[in-house]
Amino acid sequence: MKRINVHEAKTHLSRYLEHVERGESFLVCRRNAPVAELRPVRRERTKARPMGLAKGRLRIPPAFFKPLPRDLLDAFEGKGR
Repeated sequence: MKRINVHEAKTHLSRYLEHVERGESFLVCRRNAPVAELRPVRRERTKARPMGLAKGRLRIPPAFFKPLPRDLLDAFEGKGR
């Protein structure tokens, strides 16, 4: 991340915004102390995220659905300290 001073940021803001639009980030400093970050903003989605992108990639073993041991359940519930 490139460091720029406040005066430079004010003088050349349009130029820095062009860089930011391309994905670059800048650390704005006053007397070499960072005060702000100039970075791209995440764009909002224009359409809903598709469902099922991980279909077939995840396998849940049958043991996942078995009851937990009593001592582990007690630990979760704060019993048996």
